[in-house]
Amino acid sequence: MTPPNLRGKALHDVLGRLPKPVTRPSNRISDYFGTNVFNEGAMRMFLTEDAYRAVRSAIDRGERIDRKLADQVASGMKEWAASKGATHYTHWFQPLNGSSAEKHDAFFEPLGDGRSIERFDGGMLVQQEPDASSFPSGGIRNTFEARGYTAWDPGSPAFLIHQTLCIPTIFVSYTGEALDFKTPLLRSIRALDEAATAVCQYFDKDVKKVIGTLGWEQEYFLVDESFYYARPDIMMSGRALFGHGPARGQQLEDHYFGSIPERTQAFMVDFETEALKLGIPVKTRHNEVAPNQFECAPVYEEMNLAVDHNMLLMDVMEKTARKHDMRVLFHEKPYAGVNGSGKHNNWSLATDTGVNLLKPARTPKENIQFLAFFVNTIAAVHAHADVLRASIASANNDHRLGANEAPPAIISVFIGEYLTELLDGLEKNIKSKMSPASKTELKLDIGRIPPVLLDNTDRNRTSPVAFTGNKFEFRAVGSSANCAAPMTVLNTIVAAQLKEFKAAVDALIAKDVKKDEAILRVIRDLITASKPVRFEGNGYGDAWKEEAAKRGLPNVVDTPRALDAWGNASTKKLFADMGVLSGKELDARHEIELHSYTLKVQIESRVCADMATNHVLPAAIHYQNRLIQNVKGLQDVLGKDADKASATQMEQIRKMSRHIAEIHALCQAMTEARKAANVIADQRAKAIAYCDNVKPFLDKIRYHSNKLELMVDDELWPLPKMRELLFTR
Repeated sequence: MTPPNLRGKALHDVLGRLPKPVTRPSNRISDYFGTNVFNEGAMRMFLTEDAYRAVRSAIDRGERIDRKLADQVASGMKEWAASKGATHYTHWFQPLNGSSAEKHDAFFEPLGDGRSIERFDGGMLVQQEPDASSFPSGGIRNTFEARGYTAWDPGSPAFLIHQTLCIPTIFVSYTGEALDFKTPLLRSIRALDEAATAVCQYFDKDVKKVIGTLGWEQEYFLVDESFYYARPDIMMSGRALFGHGPARGQQLEDHYFGSIPERTQAFMVDFETEALKLGIPVKTRHNEVAPNQFECAPVYEEMNLAVDHNMLLMDVMEKTARKHDMRVLFHEKPYAGVNGSGKHNNWSLATDTGVNLLKPARTPKENIQFLAFFVNTIAAVHAHADVLRASIASANNDHRLGANEAPPAIISVFIGEYLTELLDGLEKNIKSKMSPASKTELKLDIGRIPPVLLDNTDRNRTSPVAFTGNKFEFRAVGSSANCAAPMTVLNTIVAAQLKEFKAAVDALIAKDVKKDEAILRVIRDLITASKPVRFEGNGYGDAWKEEAAKRGLPNVVDTPRALDAWGNASTKKLFADMGVLSGKELDARHEIELHSYTLKVQIESRVCADMATNHVLPAAIHYQNRLIQNVKGLQDVLGKDADKASATQMEQIRKMSRHIAEIHALCQAMTEARKAANVIADQRAKAIAYCDNVKPFLDKIRYHSNKLELMVDDELWPLPKMRELLFTR
């Protein structure tokens, strides 16, 4: 009897799909952009003048809103939400489990005499109390210690989803420690603002604030819902643990920027419409390099808002995909052999006077300011490469880094030939002009700094951190990551570096060195010190690994060991000194990320054994039995001549037997390795055990399964194949 083939049914369902009809509220995006956001226009319409000014002061200057005005803000916010049909509100926050969280409460409140009112006051707006012990806390909260608080973040506007008013908030423990991604991000933004503004004062006394900006690029795969349910590995772990690569993958390079498939286009229009209503300025969409891989990207925004918008968009995309009978895969490497998905974080700094500090200027004087921030950023990456690597470490991203256009685990900076020559020239020229006798000539050297043109360099896709004309692109961030984690680190290390820079410049000025000379002298020293992190070549080559080791650059290829950076005394001092994360908070995050790594590999291991035992082996044995019956039939018909006639079948049977036996033995050994790892109490040791002793079995089992896939009758293979996952649309 032939076993039921879910793959065949799934393929039948997929081939019958048609694009879902989609309509937009208007042909002009400007007509509905931000209509579901309590934005500037809504605040002016629904808030009193005092309440509006209080919110603006909180956003612009970080001032507290007193309780009376908070009540007024809450009242106006409720009226706005109710006018759009809202019945509930929620504090929307980002706990350390990697997703967003929300608990909905109704505005409705009974009065006790059969009547009721709609109530939402300042206390409800400003603070709620979710169960802190039910979210990852890394030991900060015990199971019996449930209290935690969410607190309103006025810097990110409230929005409306499904008749629910969503209020962006931070999430902290009863004892005040951060239990989310937003709290340290906001602290790092403040630290960066203070440090960068102080440096800007050398060049422009009118600068009172520096804003970190972020433009993310979200890559993702789409898979039909029927295939999704027919692949337990994709459904449970987000990636295909089995599947022989198809004859055609991405080698023809015909998918990138190609014509967008109709069903995909309908999905894109649908989720973009919802995103635009939520004020998310999505602007770009296109096919990515791998088949069934795509990308969307917004316009740059203030960093805190950009992070919230990315988390919100991922949620909108997942919900919208289901309406189109599809699923979004944000896993960094859902399919072996083709490009994985990243979330390039384009980071820059802007002043409240409208200047992009990382945009090269037209005059030499302005370019000294550009060089100050440009070189200090490079120096920060060089000094804290290990922490930056830890910020993008995950079980998912380990599969992506260093393969198919993703940058390697070695953190380096690409700036291009032109800027390399400029820095090298400045280093040498300024160095020779630093004697006391030549101080008067230094002013002339300023005039010799050439203009730096926008986009004067090519792009290096293998570079983790690349300067791309007016920003640094952190390419190593994974597609499923919360941008807040790497941005918190980048903000913190640059803020610390800028503080050191200012202290060094001020020390020289105190010794009667002219300001411009002092600035250039420190810039020159930083150029020299940070030179090892600058790399313009191929990040994939073995030669770079050898060269990086000579330069002293870390190359940590797995997550458990990359996360060791969180435990370093220097890291704890850095984050504590900058007021971003305490030692206790860093230890908690280290613990949580190790535990998350262990759980993800554990899930993959269990799913792998289940699929091998209950899908792959039964199909292989069933087909092997057919071959055996065929051989027996030949023997009955041909007698002594059957051996020659059945030689091919016999060889196939022997090969299949070897692969079947290997899979069975490997699954048993993997289970034993998992059991041994599970009894380890220390989280780091357990994560390393899963990395070194459990994870390697996944590729070994996959190898033998893929061999069987090529042998078994196509009609009997139970799992949708890679060619179907990648090319059926």
